Amino acid sequence: MSLSGEVTLRSSFFVGGDWRPPVVPRPGRLIQEAATGKVLAETPMASEADVDAAVRAARHALEGAWGKTTGAERSQVMRRLADELKARAPQTAALVTRENGTPITTSLPANGYAPGVILKVYAKLAESLDQPDERQGRLATINVRREPVGVVAAITPWNYPQSLAAMKIAPALAAGCTVVLKPSPETALDSYVWADAAEAAGLPPGVLNIVPGERDAGAHLVAHPDVDKVAFTGSTAAGRAIGEVCGRLLRPVTLELGGKSAAIVTEDADLDAFLKALPEHSLANNGQTCHASTRILVARSRYTEFVDAITETVASLRIGDPLELGTQVGPLVSAAQRERVLGYIEDGRRTGARLTTGGGVPPRPGWFVEPTVFADVDNAGRIAREEIFGPVLCVLPYDDEDQAVQIANDSEYGLGGTIWSTDEDRARQLAARIRTGSIGINHYALDPLAPFGGVKASGLGRELGPEGLQPYFALKSVYTKPEAR
Repeated sequence: MSLSGEVTLRSSFFVGGDWRPPVVPRPGRLIQEAATGKVLAETPMASEADVDAAVRAARHALEGAWGKTTGAERSQVMRRLADELKARAPQTAALVTRENGTPITTSLPANGYAPGVILKVYAKLAESLDQPDERQGRLATINVRREPVGVVAAITPWNYPQSLAAMKIAPALAAGCTVVLKPSPETALDSYVWADAAEAAGLPPGVLNIVPGERDAGAHLVAHPDVDKVAFTGSTAAGRAIGEVCGRLLRPVTLELGGKSAAIVTEDADLDAFLKALPEHSLANNGQTCHASTRILVARSRYTEFVDAITETVASLRIGDPLELGTQVGPLVSAAQRERVLGYIEDGRRTGARLTTGGGVPPRPGWFVEPTVFADVDNAGRIAREEIFGPVLCVLPYDDEDQAVQIANDSEYGLGGTIWSTDEDRARQLAARIRTGSIGINHYALDPLAPFGGVKASGLGRELGPEGLQPYFALKSVYTKPEAR
């Protein structure tokens, strides 16, 4: 695989450190290039038997040498893995771009280099795990052991497949867990980069297993009796189904789900600064970003000014080949996703929102949708309440800050958001009133040292930061009789 477009064909799964053909032959998945619709490759999809084999391999590794490693030993392996991923970063980013349409200027940091960065963050944290945690209680001397929770089922989506995999794999390895990764079928090809890097880095067999599959494989993995924890990123609907299964099984689960985040633009906001950041905070990855601020709430005194400026900015964005450095808006991941987004645009038109730019399909192959802006949107409408996952923005006016907070919080989601004001103290006060898992002031940047996740229908638990390591531990308190006093 290279930037010129070559793709390494895969006919096997990465299980137990080996490349294994499917246990049960079944139709594969044709992966189409988002910008052209042409077939990139066909890759096998895992059956329940393939998932079983991967879980067995992970359990064997957990109960073998990997389960006895120290944090320092795991840190060394993780750093080698990070270096191998970094060496492949440009090619990995280009492959993801071909699969899902992410502009290469976004894919290179997010899918190319971010996984190695995240691994090294957790490699450093792993080094401190060997320090004993002893406490002198009133009734006993206590040693708190942080043991690996066990075999982890990591299920990832297609929008940022490499970084979202790293957000699960890195803390799991740091804690001493083993992993079965079930990537999205839309981006199955790039998942094998982890296998190539794991082999080159000398990751012990069975510590990381990769089995791309459809929903049936994911459902079997989630409910597998030998899985100890589930980490999932994806839609809220799928997250609810997974949460129900894990609740019944009393199985730990981390869910990073959908969003419909709000950008609150105050009366004193800097228009130029807002517009400069707009493509990144509201339209990143062609709108295929869960935390994007796709509801833009503007003070009524500046509403017309901002609607006009947002419309002009969005209309000027360069649509094109996502592998070209100048492209700002690429295609969506699939024909089905394009039709879904166009359905929301039609709903917005039908329900009275004012279309100010976009709304159509560019005259080119691939799964493109014009970046679209609706003004005068009712926050009760579908385009304001449901996650569209495409390049569609809604602009709404508000009369005062209390109403802005009310509109922002009037959502089943709570994942991201932004506040735009030249008064930072005022912005911080506003930020504190928004029910969300993360929020940016005059920008938004997901940092690997900060916990990331949502409230309400946006999920359970947190990834990234030291907090993202804790779900991969099982805590054990060892009591020793205290010395007589």
